[in-house]
Amino acid sequence: MDKIYTAMGLMSGTSLDGVDVSIIRSDGNKEFSLVIDKYFKYDDELTQKILKIRDKILSSDDLIKYQVEIKDLEREITLFHFKAVNKSLELSKSDVDLIGFHGQTIFHSPEKKITKQLGDGMLLSQLTKKKLIYNFRQNDLDNGGQGAPLAPIFHNTLANKLNKRFNFGFPINILNIGGISNATSTIEYNSLDYEKKIFAFDIGPGNCLIDEWMRKNTKKEYDEGGLVARSGKTDKLILNQALENFTDRSNFERSLDIKDFDIFFAKGLSLEDGAATITDFTAKLISDGMNFIHSKNNSQKSKWLICGGGRKNKYLLESIKSNFDKINLDLIDQFEIDGDFIESQAFAFLAIRSLKRMPVSFPKTTRCKKSSTGGVIVENF
Repeated sequence: MDKIYTAMGLMSGTSLDGVDVSIIRSDGNKEFSLVIDKYFKYDDELTQKILKIRDKILSSDDLIKYQVEIKDLEREITLFHFKAVNKSLELSKSDVDLIGFHGQTIFHSPEKKITKQLGDGMLLSQLTKKKLIYNFRQNDLDNGGQGAPLAPIFHNTLANKLNKRFNFGFPINILNIGGISNATSTIEYNSLDYEKKIFAFDIGPGNCLIDEWMRKNTKKEYDEGGLVARSGKTDKLILNQALENFTDRSNFERSLDIKDFDIFFAKGLSLEDGAATITDFTAKLISDGMNFIHSKNNSQKSKWLICGGGRKNKYLLESIKSNFDKINLDLIDQFEIDGDFIESQAFAFLAIRSLKRMPVSFPKTTRCKKSSTGGVIVENF
């Protein structure tokens, strides 16, 4: 039996709301069990700083132009992660062999093979006195990949674990609605070359447009439960025009960034009508991606499990479901898995794989030319 590691995963997504921390025990392959999940919220000032710098970085040149500002914020974010690590270790009453540190994405350009996540891996390793893995996406980009999504290999382990308990049957599709939505089609371990048969795509916006609309028009950070959207009326003319103008909606080969989308099409609409129109736009793109994956599966069965913050937006989920006649769409939480922490668990899992020099991305998950290993390993203590 392969060695079981205790690993911590740190994930801060495009919602910019805070840091998810998970501690797991795993061999980085088929074995997986959870120790603890914990969330640490950014204060408003830090969130605003991240939003401000992210909005400034429109090209790789801006990474150089604003490097002093970036370095200062990177240190602040790293120190926030350090506090989250310490508190999680204290609460779990456990030690960890290594930490997977994703950092806060502010720029991602597969075309230029450049990705920037705020987070100083050397500093965090020094502060925590732990072996640490960071910069998970660069190897994949260097191998011609999109650098995302990286969670699919973990999704597959999770799907196999769930299938063992609930007998869903394969393929099991996992839809993650974060700032961006991505989906993975998983396969049974017993299949020959199972790692080569998992496929995944970024399929559209998730919370990013809805959150941006709420931030710009209210003092709220998101549309809780989709209540604002539900109280409005979708402008069908504007919605159809926006969908027509979004030329990339049929191209699932490239990863997506929040800067691939904007809310300009809803300008002039009321708060409620804008929220409804933007949410339906988001739902339609997600549905198109799900249909694309369903068509690739060549299977009459279509089991979908949803995770990520967007699953809490009931209006969004209803809008997604309205695009399908026959689809089995369930929250992953119904099966004793907390859908808020899949990504942080994934980066703990990917840290173990990185340590063991196992691939974390594959041609059918990120479009890389060959399977790629994970992040940079540091021991700065």
